[in-house]
Amino acid sequence: MMTYYILIGAIALVSWLVSSRLKSKFKHYSKVQLRNGMSGAEIAEKMLADHGITDVQVVSTPGMLTDHYNPKNKTVNLSEGVYNQRNASAAAVAAHECGHAVQHAQAYEWLTMRSKLVPVVQVTSGMSTWVVFGGLALAAGTGLGWGIYVAIAGLIMMGFATLFSFVTLPVEYDASNRALAWLKNKHMVSQEEYKGAEDALKWAARTYLVAALGSLASLLYWAWAIFGSD
Repeated sequence: MMTYYILIGAIALVSWLVSSRLKSKFKHYSKVQLRNGMSGAEIAEKMLADHGITDVQVVSTPGMLTDHYNPKNKTVNLSEGVYNQRNASAAAVAAHECGHAVQHAQAYEWLTMRSKLVPVVQVTSGMSTWVVFGGLALAAGTGLGWGIYVAIAGLIMMGFATLFSFVTLPVEYDASNRALAWLKNKHMVSQEEYKGAEDALKWAARTYLVAALGSLASLLYWAWAIFGSD
């Protein structure tokens, strides 16, 4: 158990470092003002229009780095800073979220797969660790043979969350690639602004990578706890 806590602690530390670096990057590039003078909302609306998407609304949402695309009501939700600001960070985030809208419009297979996993993960992710732990406790404390099967069921539930984390990676990287390609091909940003947008999105993607690796590490640990004890 101590190994597990050390592993999770190390991953949490890396996650914090990457998240802190991401915030630092966005703060830095928020000082790089766009020469075209467009706000994040205007950037988003133009990218959607350029892709022929007319049924997606760009709206403002409270918080910092709370930006997301909602496929259910077809809204690109931009945090207040991104929605109103006219800098490289805002352009990068706005275009990235519109990248998801383009994925949705074009039925991008990885986004479709992730959407199908959402309801499953919402049900299983919160209880999976407890089911695994409870099954192991039953097997060890009471000698009940079926306790191990309860633990395996929890491991399978945990596996869905890990799968979701890895399916998210191509979705996020592809959205960033779409955003950067559009910003460059449509001459929306200068070379300096483009480099800032590219760097900011690179660090944003790393947060998803760390999360996926953390989920995998946790899954492998509990798999070892279940099957390694046999």
